[in-house]
Amino acid sequence: MEQRILLIEDNPDITRVVQYELEQSGYRVLSAPDGITGLTSARENNPDLVILDLGLPDFDGAEIARRLRKTSAVPIIILTAMDAVDRKVNLLEAGADDYMTKPFHPEELVARVKVQLRHQQHGEVIQIGALEIHPQKRLCHYNGHEVRLSPKEFDLLTFLARQPGRVYSRQEIEREVWNGELPSNSNVVDVHMANMRAKLRDLDGYGIIRTVRGIGYALKTP
Repeated sequence: MEQRILLIEDNPDITRVVQYELEQSGYRVLSAPDGITGLTSARENNPDLVILDLGLPDFDGAEIARRLRKTSAVPIIILTAMDAVDRKVNLLEAGADDYMTKPFHPEELVARVKVQLRHQQHGEVIQIGALEIHPQKRLCHYNGHEVRLSPKEFDLLTFLARQPGRVYSRQEIEREVWNGELPSNSNVVDVHMANMRAKLRDLDGYGIIRTVRGIGYALKTP
């Protein structure tokens, strides 16, 4: 299967060159000209790696990296025109795995892509008691059995699992998992929680999602 690279870059010349080099190396390239489109593409297409420009027209690239990292372990390479050391440190703390300073050689970028994909071969595993989540592979198991979740249910459970025990309000969940796109007074979060609980209940895992009345939801710690 072709590995998919998501390129979030607003400069069409850079997009064209990078896309050509990556496709010549056998990758399938998805492109997005801004942060919102990039986040939507990442959610819908589950890329194997993201190349992210820092200077996007709608959001700072570091903010996009933070949003991606909340629900995914996908490798992120940031392209930046800034060479300051403290800025690079901030990018890595935001969730970037690597960065390249513009101008750069496309061949070097392809080489760094290959390195990150090798590192990601086995992927991150989130283990909380009997719950096991593989964000990159988008697989979830409980008590050794696969939990068949919808894409949004998987995103939601992964979001809770990254900080087990922490209580998230519905508003926080809507903002982070649905990017604040739900209408007011929507019950979508509650419906997804109920569906996940029903699927986990069949594997004796109903109680791992805790409802905090009047506040929101949390994933129980062992």
